[in-house]
Amino acid sequence: MVGKKLINIYSNSSKFMPAKTTQISDQEQVAIHIGKLEPAIAEIITYIRKVVLNTSAEIGERIKWNNPSFYFTGEMAPFDPKEYKREIIVMNLYKGRIMLVWPSGAKLKNDHKILEGDYKDGRRLLVFNDLDDVKSKETILQKMLLEWISLVER
Repeated sequence: MVGKKLINIYSNSSKFMPAKTTQISDQEQVAIHIGKLEPAIAEIITYIRKVVLNTSAEIGERIKWNNPSFYFTGEMAPFDPKEYKREIIVMNLYKGRIMLVWPSGAKLKNDHKILEGDYKDGRRLLVFNDLDDVKSKETILQKMLLEWISLVER
């Protein structure tokens, strides 16, 4: 039980007292991260977050690679964790741009031709210019998310 108990050094007692642990949830970490962004970017990211999370109950969020990301929370067939099969989208917010990186985007049909790039590792990118751009692609984004979920090996 190393790390589970703390010595109370502020009293005469030498008894162990339970350590106070405060762990921030994934959702709180994402909210804190967004709160540190430039307000205009934060507004767009908040909107994207709402769209993605409202698409399916099987989508969760967390901070991965120093940015908000979305992942599949449901049951999956066993796989090598280095394949990142659970990852749906990882945001890239470097220098104020809004880019959604789909680590396995190559498996999507991309009928609407909104995914960019042809990376050998299967990544594809969805770039947004502003909030109006996000809103104009919202329905397509949700369809892509549902398609991605439908392709999960369970």
